[in-house]
Order: sequence, then C-alpha cells, then structure tokens
Amino acid sequence: MHCFDIFARWRPLPPTEAQALTQEINRVHTKQAGNLISTSLGPPQTTRATLPRSWKSDYVFTNVFEGQDTNKTIFNAVVSPILPRTLSGGTCNFLAYGHSGSGKSHTIIGYDFENLDEFGLCLAAARDLSAKLASLNGTLDKGNKDELGIGLRIVIREGYDGQTHIRGETEVMSDGRVRVRPINTKACWSLDEMRGELLAGLELRATGRSTIHEQSSRTHAVLEIEVVTRALLDARDAVIDRQSELVPIAKRATDVYLEENMKAFVRTEDGKYVPNPEYRIDQARIDEAEAKKAELEGYVRDAEAHVNEVMRASPHSCLGGKLVFVDLAGSEYYHDKSISASAPRAKQTLQEQREGRQINTDLLALKEVIRARALRQQRIPYRSSPLTMVLRGHFESSGMADSYTAMILTASPESSQFAATMNTLKYGNLVGVAGGDKAGAAARKA
Repeated sequence: MHCFDIFARWRPLPPTEAQALTQEINRVHTKQAGNLISTSLGPPQTTRATLPRSWKSDYVFTNVFEGQDTNKTIFNAVVSPILPRTLSGGTCNFLAYGHSGSGKSHTIIGYDFENLDEFGLCLAAARDLSAKLASLNGTLDKGNKDELGIGLRIVIREGYDGQTHIRGETEVMSDGRVRVRPINTKACWSLDEMRGELLAGLELRATGRSTIHEQSSRTHAVLEIEVVTRALLDARDAVIDRQSELVPIAKRATDVYLEENMKAFVRTEDGKYVPNPEYRIDQARIDEAEAKKAELEGYVRDAEAHVNEVMRASPHSCLGGKLVFVDLAGSEYYHDKSISASAPRAKQTLQEQREGRQINTDLLALKEVIRARALRQQRIPYRSSPLTMVLRGHFESSGMADSYTAMILTASPESSQFAATMNTLKYGNLVGVAGGDKAGAAARKA
C-alpha cells in the first residue's frame, strides 16, 4: 500500500511586503481530517482585468500550518511520527513544493543551524535519529564495524542545461580498470559531522537571482539520510570493485563476438551480406571470452549477496532505513495577467524561462509518477524526466510492505503572488486526489 499525505504551510508576510499597495490573500481552512483550503483575492481596485478570484480545494490536506508555526512545529507534526518506520528499515520521502520565496529551502534545510526550533526537517531528523542510534549502539567501541551511523547522500539535479548527477565520476585505475562510483555516501558518526557534510554538499547547489527571489534555487536537491554501518559500506564498496573488474572483461567479450561475426560475412556488390567462404567463426575464442565474463559476473553476484547477508545478519532492523528530503526547485510556470496593476510581475529573463520549462517538465513528471503509483499501474513513468529517474530508487527502495510519501506545499499570502500560490495549491490538490488515499493518516499512527 502506498500512503501519501499532503500538507500546506503558509509563510509569514514580512513587514517589507505588508505595504499599502499589497494585500494578504484571504484563506480559510477546515480543522479536521482531510483539510480543505479556500483562497480568495479581492484586489484593491476592482477592474475588468482584476476581478475578485477564489479557489477551493478538495478534502486532501492532512494539516495546514500558519506563518507563526516554526520548523520545530512542522517537524513534530510531519516527520517525527514517521521516524519509527525508518527505524524498522523503511524508506520515507518528504518533498517540499512551491514557488520561489515561499519557504521550501527554509522548511527542508533551514537557514539557522544553531537554533533548534529552526532546524530544517533534514537536520532535525538527523538529530533525533542520531540520538536513537547512539542508544542502540550501547557500549560498542568507536570504529566497530557494526556501529550504527548516518550515511548522507546529496543529489543535485541540475537545471535547464540537462546535466544530471546520477552517478559519480568515472575513475581509471592504475591497472587500466574503469570504476564508476555511485553518488558518494558520506558516513557520519556524529550530528556535527553530518551538519558539516550537509553544508559542504549544499554549496554545489545552483542558485540565482530571479524575478521572484534573490536566491532562488534553480535545481532540485535530494537529501538522503540512511542508517548504515561500516560493514555495510565496505560490502557495498566491494560490489563497486567487482563491477569495475567486470566492465573491461564484458567489453572484450562483446568485441570478440563482433569481430568474429564481422569476419564471417562479406558484402556483395549489391550491398547484401553473405557468409564468407574463406573464414570460419572461431567459436572457441568467443566461448573463452564469454566464460571469463561469466566468471566476473559471478563475483559481482557474490558481492551483492554479501551485502544482503550483512543486512540480514544485523541485529538492528533499522539498518538500511532511509529518510529522503526533496527540496524542489521553484515552480515559476504561471503567466497571470489578472493580478492588480498596483503589484505587477517582473518580466522573466530568457534564462529564467528556459530553467522554468525544465523545472515544470520535472514537476509534471513527478505528479504523474505519484499518480501512477497510487493507482498501482504496471508502468510507472520514471523516465519522463531526470528528476523522477533520480527519485525512482527512493520511491521503490522501501524495506516495508508499504511506502510513505509526504508533500509539503509552501505558499505565500502576499497578493502579488496569488497566481503562484493558487497554482501551488492546485498542484498539491491534483496529487492529493490521485495519490492521497485515506490510509495516509493511519500510516502516520503506525
């Protein structure tokens, strides 16, 4: 069963935006299970171009948070009840969606790394998880191969240029072997260590000044926290080593097969290929290359089996459990001309338009993936965008019979961003209707 929750978080209206020429979006929420959100905008001057507007959601919201709610409040309501799933080896995903400046990065990552109340959800989760793992470690010595720690993996999905960090760089070893490492997992054995790695990784994230926000995130950031041990990390490294040994052997087997078959046929004057009467395929050469390839494939399978054995042999069910936090890029896909002339939108640059098209492609693909998973369709369209290709492993890696995903919609009450806010809420409503079955609330209590 796939459990899905939708939350909404209104950011506060900063004093710099509360001016005479702006007004706050009117909003009404029901305070019960399956919240409804109603938003409306009555412009200061009602003209043909600025008629009052309103929108009402379906009953899909698990909870709605106001501007005065801190990150600690959000964490206690959204993430904390789900931590037991991670400690049982499951994978739980938390995605923040909204337009630039609405509070996504503040929610997921946070900007104040000293104030416990304002830790982003990722760091707050690491703090609580670290405390629990320290208790489970008991009297184990530091450096013990079975000591539980946190593996941090940061995936940055680049913007419109099409570059996607799905794997690490290709390495050429001293003996000529080629090794392609996956995105590095940084093993952290303390909260301070994890905080340092998180900050270092986030420096890679592209930001840019947009017409909405001075530091608008132009990439999607995926932050994965996994419960690991040194034994598990060593076993995974062994798999990578065996795969690197296989690559040149597998390539040679393919080359030998092609070489022999190319020699075995000749091209006639009319362009057709016929058997070469002067050459007989050296099947023994092909078989030798294939046998060596099969031998190396066996080593890879043995290494992969060892990873599974490490997981099974661990006395802790939390090993491999994951919390995945996704800070999606700003969704500036709207072109709304009905906003009051007293609060005009700045024109987007060509670069912003290109970035926006790629971001919107990713966000649409994400919605369709969530919809397909909720409907249990045989084909899940992960390959529709680089973002969903990166997230595929997170959506499908749950060690439990069911999986859990939460989406937090961040919205601004500022009137000039009404179109952006309404589009954010509409997106969440569509996702909630498709994927937010009523099992979501029950899953949070499990």
